[in-house]
Amino acid sequence: MKAFALPDLGEGLAEAEIVSWYVAEGDHVVADQPLLAVETEKAVVEIPSPQAGHIGKLLAKVGDHVKVGAPVVEFEEGAHAESGTVVGQLAEPRSGPKKAPSAPAAPARPAVHAAPAVRARARELGIDLSSVPPSGPANTITLADVQAAASGTTQGGETLRGARRTMAANMARAWREVVHATVQDEADIKAWSADEDVTGRLVRALIAGCKAEPALNASFNAQSLALRENPTINLGLAIDGPDGLFVPVLRDVARATPQDWRRRIDAFKRGVAERSLAPADLRGATISLSNFGTIAGCHASLIVMPPQVAILGVGRTITHAVQSSDGIALHCMLPLSLTFDHRAVTGGMAARFLRAVIADLEVAR
Repeated sequence: MKAFALPDLGEGLAEAEIVSWYVAEGDHVVADQPLLAVETEKAVVEIPSPQAGHIGKLLAKVGDHVKVGAPVVEFEEGAHAESGTVVGQLAEPRSGPKKAPSAPAAPARPAVHAAPAVRARARELGIDLSSVPPSGPANTITLADVQAAASGTTQGGETLRGARRTMAANMARAWREVVHATVQDEADIKAWSADEDVTGRLVRALIAGCKAEPALNASFNAQSLALRENPTINLGLAIDGPDGLFVPVLRDVARATPQDWRRRIDAFKRGVAERSLAPADLRGATISLSNFGTIAGCHASLIVMPPQVAILGVGRTITHAVQSSDGIALHCMLPLSLTFDHRAVTGGMAARFLRAVIADLEVAR
């Protein structure tokens, strides 16, 4: 048997979840034929066969989380081995009786993560830890989980998978690493037209903020305490989808046109709905934008994803009474929340960035 390992899919990926197999044991495949699909970085990626040959054994099942570099499939060698002189050849009919399908392998026993004290308590109570839903960090079983299992209740529901699992891990890492601070304000958007492209205006205003205060479009290295300003603005745009939160990246937005932004944003929304975003679409953001107000909420304290140092949140528009030359008038106001990494960004930098954003939003198109 010749093993094929899960390849490196890029940018520090440690593992991937298998979402489907396209082949079965005993099947003949050709080079570059899809073998399986995995989910990582909130995208579903097909893994092609590196060679033509016969599938000897599948080493993982749907739902397993496999480490990069770990074997996932074995190819038969010997009588079924391909010569390699004809790449991608079609399978020849095989004579003789069809081989009966092998019996399904017994499901692998899930790995259990628990402290020695938790294991000891489980033994005292006669609890099988493999049947206890974990609620601790990194799927660790806690004492409360064991006590809940002993009393016939559970601490949590279904284990998060796929995009939700990735989001949970990334948010926990960001919360541990970043010193979050938030400054809030409102923009008076009375000058906007009825057909305003809201997202386009927000992108334009964020670019104005980055030009006024480039330190917010920067990458922070926590080990060396170095802040590097980025030469281009690669905007991570938060998009809510049925499978979780996705943040595709609008690259070099300052050099693109509003028409380009709209075309790419629409394509990203389709990609989120169809789960067709490529992993590269979700990497390399230098600053982020979340327009959560399309659903609800005015102000928020958001999460900064390192090495980024800032995210701009936009809330639901509200109406305020303001003083005008004619007395009191009702104006539409747009709530803004700028969350930043206070290790790398000062309050003054954040305030100047937000002031530039507001100034751009308040002018007519």
